[in-house]
Amino acid sequence: MRYISNTLAQQKEMLRVVGAASIEDLLSPIPPKARLSRPLNVPAARAEADLVRYMSQLAARNANVDDFVCFLGGGAYDHHIPSPINHLISRGEFFTAYTPYQPEASQGTLRTIYEYQTMMAELTGMDVANASLYDGASALAEAALMAHAVAERTELVISRGVNPRSRQVVATYCEGPRLRIREVPVAGGATDPEALRRVVTSKTAGVLIQSPNFFGCLEEVAQAAEIAHGAGALLIISVDPLSLGLLAPPGTLGADIVVAEGQGLGVPLSYGGPYLGVFATNHELLRRIPGRLVGATVDRDGKRGFVLTLQTREQHIRREKATSNICTNVALCALMATIYLALMGKQGLRKVGELSLAKAHYAADALTKIPGVRLRFTAPFFKEFVLQLPKSPERIVKRLAKEKILAGLPLKPFDRALKDCLLVAVTEKRTRQEIDAYVQALSQAVA
Repeated sequence: MRYISNTLAQQKEMLRVVGAASIEDLLSPIPPKARLSRPLNVPAARAEADLVRYMSQLAARNANVDDFVCFLGGGAYDHHIPSPINHLISRGEFFTAYTPYQPEASQGTLRTIYEYQTMMAELTGMDVANASLYDGASALAEAALMAHAVAERTELVISRGVNPRSRQVVATYCEGPRLRIREVPVAGGATDPEALRRVVTSKTAGVLIQSPNFFGCLEEVAQAAEIAHGAGALLIISVDPLSLGLLAPPGTLGADIVVAEGQGLGVPLSYGGPYLGVFATNHELLRRIPGRLVGATVDRDGKRGFVLTLQTREQHIRREKATSNICTNVALCALMATIYLALMGKQGLRKVGELSLAKAHYAADALTKIPGVRLRFTAPFFKEFVLQLPKSPERIVKRLAKEKILAGLPLKPFDRALKDCLLVAVTEKRTRQEIDAYVQALSQAVA
């Protein structure tokens, strides 16, 4: 009865009210060919203690960052999560209405979103940020559609330095409006500027780049902005928020739309999600923003309050007038990021960036001293880099997993030209001992 809320007596009473003699009688209108003619292949029920033990055994078969040393990256990273986050997100003040259409009942949710928006605008150097989107990939795709709507052009240019999974999401979003996507190769790990100049034309709505990119390399953002703006296109850049503790905000470099995967801002890896899509832009594009936007106002008594504003959203108005069909935001993950940034502050965020940068370069220097191992790209990198290995990266990953080391992400599934390459991420959490143990294990694996 714990998982089925009604008793047998209650079921009989409900059947009596609807005029059915039994559950079988209730289901009789369903055609026999549409019904399962055998019992479901589900194990018998277990006592609660037995069920908890069984589920714990299943969960133990997964590798997790509490038991393994993680050098995996490619869009999700093992950053430190300050302990107050999990305590604060469970406080009653944040358990207001999930969808904050009634501001009088949702001031807790609305205020935290407003604080989140303010922090994201400051972090990215942009004028305004929305209440968040589902993840970094959907944020990038929404930015692509927004560029199309603003510029009224039908082509997009995207760098192959953008995360391949994000490029797939962009392509899917662009199928409906039939937008043409032109890809630009990387040279030395970063977007080839000459190739970019050749493909950006008067038909280009937006140029999409990522910095640090999928390979961990830094892009020439100002140069990309000059190329895009020279053709009347928007520059859309996807960033690592934690890199902005060290690097210039993209808003100061000419970006028109800034998006990000915010998972590193206090959001756990959680087996792939839910994550956090950051989306920021300038005042001129304010009314084109997809998703929710929270604004500050005053009530009839002159007291400050918060409301959803500029609601040109799919669920509020006629579909043809909507900025997007995104109709919600990941409020809990946005709250985690807000608390993270409030706890860390400017100096803390800078320290995380400095530690990640220093430890990544220490690891890269040590790993490339192993015979046959070298850096695949020459462009400067932040906390991620690509190693070219003398043996199969897939086999090396399996071997090191036996030593409880998550060695990195093999790149063959994304690009066969990189079949001998491994993407390695080093965050502020990695210690010198862990890095040295990884170097030792890799040295033995490639020998």
